[in-house]
Amino acid sequence: MSGFRSLAPLVVIASFFGCAERSSTLSSPSSVAGSPSLTADQLSGTWTLVSIQPAGQADQATPQGASYTLTFADGRLSTRVDCNVCTGAFTLSGQNLTAGPALACTRAACPTMAFESGYTSLLSGESTVTVSNNVLALSSARGVLRFIR
Repeated sequence: MSGFRSLAPLVVIASFFGCAERSSTLSSPSSVAGSPSLTADQLSGTWTLVSIQPAGQADQATPQGASYTLTFADGRLSTRVDCNVCTGAFTLSGQNLTAGPALACTRAACPTMAFESGYTSLLSGESTVTVSNNVLALSSARGVLRFIR
């Protein structure tokens, strides 16, 4: 039992440093390669939506079986929203991304229309973008979108 007591302070210290390290990694608004500003090249390619979180609401996972992706290429963005597709311009300044001013979307009646509406509302307009460990987050007063690559 006395051996356990002598290890207890080490366990507490190790868990403190482990938590402190994880906490700073997750809470700091990191960007690609630690740079404070992103480039369109760092965003380029296709990202798969994991969840949306409208302001003041719970996190909502992408509906099972539905395809939601966001692609940045050639100064434009396109997004698959289940059975619809939206396209538009985007601008990137530092960590501020503006999608639009308007996105042109097809209007098929998908089974996930309510989720689609929430997603496109969060995507349109200005957001703060962060990229860390192949996770892209777009945050604004409207809420948060989370993608993976």
